[in-house]
Amino acid sequence: MYGIDAHLHLDQYDKAAQEQIISELSEHKIKGVVTVSMNLGSCMNTYQLAEANPGKIYPAFGFHPEQPLPSEKDIDLLFQWIFKHQEIMVAIGEVGLPYYERTKAEEENRQFELAPYIHLLEKFILLAKEINKPIVLHSVYEDAVSTCELLEKHRIKKAHFHWYKGSASTTKRLMNNGYFISITPDVFYEKDIQELVKKYPLEQMMVETDGPWPFEGPFAHKMTHPKIIHEVISKIAEIKNLPLKTSYERIMENTIQFYDLK
Repeated sequence: MYGIDAHLHLDQYDKAAQEQIISELSEHKIKGVVTVSMNLGSCMNTYQLAEANPGKIYPAFGFHPEQPLPSEKDIDLLFQWIFKHQEIMVAIGEVGLPYYERTKAEEENRQFELAPYIHLLEKFILLAKEINKPIVLHSVYEDAVSTCELLEKHRIKKAHFHWYKGSASTTKRLMNNGYFISITPDVFYEKDIQELVKKYPLEQMMVETDGPWPFEGPFAHKMTHPKIIHEVISKIAEIKNLPLKTSYERIMENTIQFYDLK
């Protein structure tokens, strides 16, 4: 049975690892990978990977929030570039709010201005609406509440909260809005992610590796490879007490429909 890695930073691997992953997709029954971007340079690299590997690499273009904001000029250049290359991309992403950088600054008693990040996220949401593309979100805990407010304000329906973590009330809000989440390999050792899998509808679920991010448990000291999604799907089926075939088919169909993959 085949699967799709719904969130991967392929351009962040070294060239040898990129070539290995791409060459092994079919062998490991991976239909393709949704490859998200970090900034303009990352978008360009992701674009090249997708151009060279049609039908395997599904690119998403955006700006990862866990880094210093670019200048207004650079933001304008990024948006112009994304608009120009919208036909090849499957989504705006990865975009969102800087929870980890903000909390780190607070712990170190450093000032952190969140408002500019919220403003940039809203610009990405408006762009996604304008060009009719899904949006891939880095937004966890209380930041997910702020993101929901923006999505609801602009009546966005196709939102994917990757590696989501949040309160019960926020989780219910995501579910009611029809938003999707994706489950990572940490479902094997994180109790809160296991509880999330129990509660969240399979009909609104995908799987991801977020590679090259490393994992613990059975994946410790191993390169994060899209093939790991097979183990994630098996774990979801186990937690939800569903036939493995049902989980594969539903998750695959979710991903294809959400990203309008061919």
